Amino acid sequence: MSQTKGVVRRSELTDAPQRAESLDAYKVCRKGDIVFNKMKIRSGAMGVAHEDGLVTYHYEVMRPRQGMDPRYIVHLMKSSWFTSELIARERGISAGGEHGGIRTTEVPFTVLRTIDVLLPEIDEQRAIAGYLDRETSRIDTLIEEQQRLIEMLRERRAAVIASTLAKLSDAMTRLKYVSTIQTGVTLSGAGDSADAEWPYLRVANVQVGYVDLGMIKTVRIPSERAVRSMLQRGDVLMTEGGDIDKLGRGALWHGDLPNMLHQNHIFAVRPNESLDSEFLVYWLDGPVARAYFRTTAKQTTNLAATNKWTVGNLPIALPPIEDQRGAVAALDEQTAAIGSLIAETERFIELARERRAALITAAVTGQIDVREAA
Repeated sequence: MSQTKGVVRRSELTDAPQRAESLDAYKVCRKGDIVFNKMKIRSGAMGVAHEDGLVTYHYEVMRPRQGMDPRYIVHLMKSSWFTSELIARERGISAGGEHGGIRTTEVPFTVLRTIDVLLPEIDEQRAIAGYLDRETSRIDTLIEEQQRLIEMLRERRAAVIASTLAKLSDAMTRLKYVSTIQTGVTLSGAGDSADAEWPYLRVANVQVGYVDLGMIKTVRIPSERAVRSMLQRGDVLMTEGGDIDKLGRGALWHGDLPNMLHQNHIFAVRPNESLDSEFLVYWLDGPVARAYFRTTAKQTTNLAATNKWTVGNLPIALPPIEDQRGAVAALDEQTAAIGSLIAETERFIELARERRAALITAAVTGQIDVREAA
């Protein structure tokens, strides 16, 4: 495999006028080239180009040499064996800047060149590629059907929430009038060894609807500084940045671990006695909040971001506390079955993807005789 080199101008591919911006960072791909996203290669973001075109700097382009079937190479790169080789070589980079604090990884072409592979003869490559094209297509179709089911279930859940919230009092206020919004601790180095060590939540810990406690990191800071960012049971956690469809959604802190702090990229919203925490979580998942964060988000190439002022100005209905709790009880009951179905379908998709990966690995490593399997 060899990388496409040299800058190819847009005029070489089309009669359309040149665009004003420089195209120096773009790469050309020809029909039959292998194209992959170097930041998403582990998730299988690659394929064979069906026509000539240009790709951005997020992508790498490889042109197979004579005697190589590009379809086979793509399947090989999606195998578990190849992925394990990538994991050992990938490098971390930062993404999201001040809003996300997100670490990601990338695998440029120079990394791929360090992986040695044994390639069968071209006829066998084509036979394996044809077999995997057929079998993975069946699995992909099944996965797509299940993903559509999940979307329908999520739409159903959203409709249930919207319907229940619409029946409440239309008296509105702003979130900042019925809560305090606490900012988190800013991390800077390992801290002073003389200070106490505190657990803290990162952006990765705060998921839509729940807090993931699988990996908790610690930080050393003075006690007086820690207390300003310490969580209390009933706080609603919101991330400052992330995907636009997840921005502004909340996760309830149940106080599972004591003395827990939160990072500065997470807001902890602490309702007063007039606002129920669980009601707030549902409100953040409702149509008013979703529209609000979509229209107020600061959008970058890959991420969206909000800030404390915007969060504080979120419009929120404020019916009597008894009505809020009644709405929570009704929604818990109505959404529980939908949530179970979504979880079951997601598990099915996970198993199907595992089956797909195992099939690819077995075929490209010679564990399956595709002539017998055909």
